[in-house]
Amino acid sequence: MCIRDSLKVYVVGNPPPHHGGRYFIFLKLFTDNGIEGVGEVYCATFHPHVIEKMIEDVFERHVQGMNPFRIESLWRSVYGRGYTMRPDASLMGVLSGLEIALWDICGKAVEKPVYELLGGKVHEKLRTYTYLYPKTGSAYTDESPSVYDDPNLAAEAASECVAQGFTAIKFDPAGPYSVFDPRQPSMEAMDRSELFCRRIREAVGSKADLLFGTHGQFTPSGAIRLARRLEAYDPLWFEEPTPPEIPEEMAKVARQTKIPIATGERLTTKYEFSRVLDTGAASILQPALGRVGGILEAKKIAGMAESHYAQVAPHLYCGPVEGAANIQISSCIPNFLILESIGRWAGFHAQILKKPVEWDSGFVIPPTEPGLGVELNEEVALANAYNEKDLHLEMAEKPIH
Repeated sequence: MCIRDSLKVYVVGNPPPHHGGRYFIFLKLFTDNGIEGVGEVYCATFHPHVIEKMIEDVFERHVQGMNPFRIESLWRSVYGRGYTMRPDASLMGVLSGLEIALWDICGKAVEKPVYELLGGKVHEKLRTYTYLYPKTGSAYTDESPSVYDDPNLAAEAASECVAQGFTAIKFDPAGPYSVFDPRQPSMEAMDRSELFCRRIREAVGSKADLLFGTHGQFTPSGAIRLARRLEAYDPLWFEEPTPPEIPEEMAKVARQTKIPIATGERLTTKYEFSRVLDTGAASILQPALGRVGGILEAKKIAGMAESHYAQVAPHLYCGPVEGAANIQISSCIPNFLILESIGRWAGFHAQILKKPVEWDSGFVIPPTEPGLGVELNEEVALANAYNEKDLHLEMAEKPIH
């Protein structure tokens, strides 16, 4: 069995309300005996049609003609291409999507879910959390008030999520982030953040964990000041309090707060995560499987984390194929903590699949179908081609004062 010289890439616009991003990049691989594998690339550094050309290049140089079970050899070849041999977020995003599709093929070839090829199922169900999104309009709204800036609306939304079955809620009221960060939080931002935590804790009581998100906006001393304002509300984590590039600086925050630190959505490969663990920067790791280097790389990271008593909470601000990969890895690691969901996997996240992810009362049920357990609805993908100019995520390009 080998990979045919045929590749399909789908750059799919995610229609309003845009939960999970402006677009998704899916791909399909095909074997000479008729098996198809689907993957997803999480790469926001270039326009998605540029990423499409990058996928084609890596496929032509490394994937076509290969035995789909030779994933480790492929990983090393791509990691070292062009005399690189270091974490590269764009290249790792491309490799991740291709690698995920290969695992889908391998599972289908032996008629087993991917998790059964990686040690077997550990968890019969997976606890989930969701971000708080506006009830109407776009996730990228500038409208005010909204759940992003009004603590009462956020508390109301959190209560609704708990009523649906969620036992953890994520929100990030600390304000915008900029290419000029990190910075000190303003008094207004700290007051607002504390009020959000107070209102949401009052609304959900002990029925749900609070997950406090930031996007690396703050210096270590600024993050410590903010953390001390939040400790009374006992968040399960403080996410990416400083930029992720220097874990030694993030570790200063971890040492000065009672709140567990979480990080990882912008990191790639075992090498970057090893620094997080070695420095004590975080005890909760958040790999995004469409960026980190794929499923096998995430399994290695989970093993490293296990040896530090750290837990894994896969990150998802992407489409449901990366979500399906997150589900597979979460099912087979003993140190799984919680899985990010985009709401209840409904709306476009269900429409783009032939069969939606199974979510029940706050938990995802791991699929029993071979491979990833999901199939792309090609008709829906083609009907929603992305032709806009915006990237998946954007940062402010002026300093924030």
